[in-house]
Amino acid sequence: MTEVKIIGIVGGGQLGRMLTQAAKPLGFDVVVLDSAENGPAVQAGAKLLNGGLKDSDAIAHLGEMCDVVTIEIEHIDVEALEVIETAGTPVHPSPTTIRMIQDKFKQKEFLQEHGIAVAESVEITDNESAFTALESFGGQMLLKTRHGAYDGRGNAKVTSPEELNAALLLFTDQKLYAERLVPFTKELAVMVARDIHGAIKTYPVTETIHERNICIETLSPAPIDTKIHKHATELATKTGELLQGAGVFGIEMFLTADGTILVNEIAPRVHNSGHYTMDACKTSQFEQHIRAITGMELGSVEMITPASSMINILGERAGPVDIQGLDEVTSMPQTFVHLYGKSPTKIDRKMGHVNVIGETLEQTTAIAIKARSRFSI
Repeated sequence: MTEVKIIGIVGGGQLGRMLTQAAKPLGFDVVVLDSAENGPAVQAGAKLLNGGLKDSDAIAHLGEMCDVVTIEIEHIDVEALEVIETAGTPVHPSPTTIRMIQDKFKQKEFLQEHGIAVAESVEITDNESAFTALESFGGQMLLKTRHGAYDGRGNAKVTSPEELNAALLLFTDQKLYAERLVPFTKELAVMVARDIHGAIKTYPVTETIHERNICIETLSPAPIDTKIHKHATELATKTGELLQGAGVFGIEMFLTADGTILVNEIAPRVHNSGHYTMDACKTSQFEQHIRAITGMELGSVEMITPASSMINILGERAGPVDIQGLDEVTSMPQTFVHLYGKSPTKIDRKMGHVNVIGETLEQTTAIAIKARSRFSI
């Protein structure tokens, strides 16, 4: 691999911002492909290449400008990434991996074929197959779009034929699949780092807490017993070994009452469930991703504190950004605020997050909840 000096990122949002913040101290320049003139990553010092995430010409130009290209979002033009890879610019993770992950049904099939436990799912080809699936899944299931879904968008819980009809209308002309509902007790996640040689390191297992299908809080390490932690780590490692290319991957999982762990889905990038690493681990997920894709040695994944809680700062209104309470929150013990520089505020838009570190999860969670209640944007 040639010496890397300039890193290209497809996407210039908050993940691109935090990747840029990690890359700069390591001596790398960053170029982001984004359509926003002053997006989060540009504010952090990245150079802007103006263009859309599915603009093949712009992606080709990014490949010419940079020594390695990575992504902050998977909903992009994979064929364009394949072209720049063929032309000689390394792309991480591999476009092959990104393409597989883009199609959530193919992702499920891939995992199942390689012995990774997942929820039972079936392809939906027409209305008849949808109603057959509903019956076979006991009258309730999730109807999901195969492409483009995130934060619950593109998913519909169906518990009756009437709800299925409505969901099919909602997802008209989209490729679909159906998934058996999993009666999970916790949602878990493991950030997996993989270097250019395939060596893997895993961060501690994290519990993710969701509302409205959006991650609002994480608890690290997850409050689970040692046996479950070991099982989740092994499952994440095995999943990471199946993927191609370097980088940090988010492996999201379900834990059921009997101790079964199922992989829900893979994020081929840094992920919300790893934000705690910025203040709680020796190497943040963002620095780790930069290390991985540039050929550096992977950093330590150890936590530097016994416990850490992360709370997302989601927009609660629509309008101009108006930050209130920042001084009070940043003066709280072992509390760290990370704002993304987004504007305007929108309902449920991810505007930032708060990390708290401490001795116990009870302590860190109490402080995080208090911090969030005193802060608005």
